[in-house]
Amino acid sequence: MIFTAQPYDRVAFEIGPLTVHWYGLLIGIGAFLGYLLVSREFEKRGLPKDMFADLLLWAFPIAIVSARIYYVIFEWQSYIHEPLRAFAIWEGGLAIHGGLIGAFITVYVFAKKRGVSFWRLTDLVVPGIILAQAVGRWGNFMNQEAHGGPVTREFLEGLMIPDFIINQMYIDGTYYHPTFLYESLWNLLVLAILLWLRRVNLRQGEMFFSYLILYSVGRFFIEGLRTDSLMIFDLLRTAQVVSLVLIAGSIFLIWYRRKKGYADTRYLDDEAEAPKKMNNGKKKNDQKEKEKISSP
Repeated sequence: MIFTAQPYDRVAFEIGPLTVHWYGLLIGIGAFLGYLLVSREFEKRGLPKDMFADLLLWAFPIAIVSARIYYVIFEWQSYIHEPLRAFAIWEGGLAIHGGLIGAFITVYVFAKKRGVSFWRLTDLVVPGIILAQAVGRWGNFMNQEAHGGPVTREFLEGLMIPDFIINQMYIDGTYYHPTFLYESLWNLLVLAILLWLRRVNLRQGEMFFSYLILYSVGRFFIEGLRTDSLMIFDLLRTAQVVSLVLIAGSIFLIWYRRKKGYADTRYLDDEAEAPKKMNNGKKKNDQKEKEKISSP
């Protein structure tokens, strides 16, 4: 008996001439959930809630563009004869490492413009970023991409995953490792660890480095299972090389910043100040209301 499974439609819905693909929709949903998570923490830390919204308005589109540019650079041979396809991001092909480069450069520039510590901002935003990554990986699921090598249906059933995932991993007569799922679950675990680390009161910047280390550890091993890795000289998997560099660089910078006294401020140092700022803001608003009422 030959098993057949109809893959999910890549198009979520259409409104007139506008076609919305699941890939882009899920990336957008992930970004929105990340926004909700981070904006609450901004407020708790005494920063304006709309500051993160302002940052996201710049960082999100720049991250998408840089993720695409990064991917196209390493896959240029696929686009050299059809350069316009480089703009077809709904087909897939967004490299997370490229997106992170664009996002954190944007955070650095934004921090300089607003007079806020870069390390403070990155510590605040990384839980939202890893949540967005976890959700966004399901866009790969809908596109039947970012999967691993061939496996049997019995292997997938042994993972105790739902049939709808198993069926979507049946591509052209072969079952494949759902590496998108492995990474999505790993990212959720990283999110849980980062939320716990908030209360550990790490030194400023070390939440950011913890994110880079934890994500990179999982990505290194999961990347080894994938069949569509970006390659360096057809010898090394780009994501594995970048992951090792990020792990080593993050560990070194944690040590170096502590040794040089650049990391004396801690994540929760502003906790006592946040309620004061909120109360001062409330008092100012109340005073303005009183002035309005008393004015003729």
